[in-house]
Amino acid sequence: MKRLDTFVKQRRKEVNLTQEEFSERAGVALTVVRKIEQGKTNLNMDKVNLVLRMFGHELAPVNRKDLNHEAG
Repeated sequence: MKRLDTFVKQRRKEVNLTQEEFSERAGVALTVVRKIEQGKTNLNMDKVNLVLRMFGHELAPVNRKDLNHEAG
């Protein structure tokens, strides 16, 4: 399972956008993208979802047991 910061940074680079360009297209402040890519933990979930929707994803609760089972 990939961390949020790694996922967003890799996907943003795959589509060849700077943090500034990406934040404009996602409709969030540049600081939001920077906080996500820096691995900050005090994030607004609505803003994170705006960023993730750029890649067809969204935040959702997941049972830890399910995560451990997939990793095994």
